[in-house]
Amino acid sequence: MLKTIPVTVIGGYLGSGKTTLVNHLLRHAGGARLAIMVNDFGELPIDESLIEATGDDIISLAGGCVCCSYGSDLMAAMTRMSELDPPPDNVILETSGVALPGAISSTISLLSNFKLHGVVVLVDAETVRDTANDKYLRDTIERQLADADLVILNKSDLVAKSEMPELRDWLMNQIPNTQIIKSVHSNIPPGILLQNFGAIDRGQRDGPYQHDLKFETRQLDMPSGVDVDLFASELVKQYPQLVRAKGFATDRVGQMKTVQIVGKRIDISDAPADAVAGMVIILVSSESS
Repeated sequence: MLKTIPVTVIGGYLGSGKTTLVNHLLRHAGGARLAIMVNDFGELPIDESLIEATGDDIISLAGGCVCCSYGSDLMAAMTRMSELDPPPDNVILETSGVALPGAISSTISLLSNFKLHGVVVLVDAETVRDTANDKYLRDTIERQLADADLVILNKSDLVAKSEMPELRDWLMNQIPNTQIIKSVHSNIPPGILLQNFGAIDRGQRDGPYQHDLKFETRQLDMPSGVDVDLFASELVKQYPQLVRAKGFATDRVGQMKTVQIVGKRIDISDAPADAVAGMVIILVSSESS
């Protein structure tokens, strides 16, 4: 049986910080083997210190990671990615600056060996309102935001603290049901975006801008025999600052289920045989809002 590989789609307009985020994830993957997929290698300047070897379509990176160009045939590139031995733990698919992440997500849903883990959209805190008001760009920005499960308000250091509440209010009006995280230089705990939770603590400590990142991790005990779908929905309602959750719960017929939450996206699937009931959640503090 082939492994189902989680895919995180990273979108956002030109200059929002997608490349910086990808390099950050590669440096702090916490042992996860990542596959980075880009439309064109020229669009993603991978840090040279991470490159071990280059080929026609795949760059071998440190830590068992790879970078692959998919060009005009995403489905063929994804299929080839699933045939790697060993397969990647996560696929990070960076869209072009003018692409709509929702369209990419629809393609992923057609591939049986992959599962969409979440859509993360970065916005440039300094320029996003001007860009969204441009008559030629407005539709693209609005649709990118609408596709997001989680929005990263990047380059927040370029906006005066006195102006940040107004900016957040504006953004929340655009995406009222989507969690927003501030960042500087795309520096956020990798475990928020990756299925591998082991990267969370390391991501919080590394980098010169950790003072702008305030997250709280909690462990929840899980009772037996719960309505897992209802539980996941209520978890999102109970914790408005929830950005990530992962765990296992026994449903009403005694089957163990895996619960994954990224932003507003909830995914429930059969749990592995050795799963133990319990839940870990990550909350963004009000100081980081």
